[in-house]
Amino acid sequence: MIKLKKALATILIALFFVSCSNSDDTVELVGNWIKKSSFDGPARSSSASFVIGNYAYVATGYTGDVYLNDLWAYNSDGDYWEQKADFIGVKRSAASAFELGGKGYVGLGYDGSSRLKDFYEYDPTTNTWTQKADFAGTARYGAVGFQVADKAYFGTGYDGNYLKDFYQYNPTTNAWTLSSGFGGNKRRNATVFVINDKAYLATGTSNNVLQYDFWEFNGATEVWTKKRDIDKATDDDDDNEYNEDYQILRANASSFVLNNLGYVVCGDNSTTIWQYNPGTDLWTEKTSLEASGRIDAVGLAINNRGFIMLGRSGTSYFDDLWEFLPNDEQVDND
Repeated sequence: MIKLKKALATILIALFFVSCSNSDDTVELVGNWIKKSSFDGPARSSSASFVIGNYAYVATGYTGDVYLNDLWAYNSDGDYWEQKADFIGVKRSAASAFELGGKGYVGLGYDGSSRLKDFYEYDPTTNTWTQKADFAGTARYGAVGFQVADKAYFGTGYDGNYLKDFYQYNPTTNAWTLSSGFGGNKRRNATVFVINDKAYLATGTSNNVLQYDFWEFNGATEVWTKKRDIDKATDDDDDNEYNEDYQILRANASSFVLNNLGYVVCGDNSTTIWQYNPGTDLWTEKTSLEASGRIDAVGLAINNRGFIMLGRSGTSYFDDLWEFLPNDEQVDND
């Protein structure tokens, strides 16, 4: 009996130390989300967006019932919304956008029956839209748009085939030209963020396969460079030990940049957010979004402040807006 008691005591002590060890190994994620002023328009997903000055502009989208052509501006200083002149193209979702020279540009997308290639310029000074030259590639949706080194691009997407081409827009000549070759995989619903005149293309899907390759585009040289993959390492792949805990693979995600670090958030109804450091080419998980997981949301940064808004999960469409503070301790319901 004495031996049995000693054995039980030894087991309990061992379990105690294992429990404490597991608790100590738990990593506390850093970052805090703050809920901001809800979007004034109808809840929606798949909107196009661009940022000019202190304002974020959100145009078009889909409510689950109707396609939209309205335009809204978010004042980041006052935390309120203003409705602007309606987009003059057909109502659509999954369009692409960028800012260039203090003006916003929106094109491509899907109107419920057709893929689109028309293209428009918004002037915030006059609150007017002007139709510009059609996109030179095929009509498509789910493409990425970005501006880097004062040059703007549309690329990838879906036109009935998954795509990997990129075109550059010149506002002076109002013309599109085929850009430098991209060695990555075809995809739609990828995301792009820009750090120091370099664009980083991540995630997306092709033929129902999530894409793991990750690419950097140098705006000065117009050269693409492959970076480390963002998939999990396999047991026999010692070269990829850096990413054995990565869970970044997704489509329909959003992104923004803060303090020269990139952030990819949500997608595939996830709430997780991952921070990318271009200096180390490594990713770090941060505190998950303190709201519903979602796809097709809008992610953007205004004066070094990061936001995510709108999107959907299944048949639920959202009109919420959240700001992310990457270095703060997480606080519930603030």
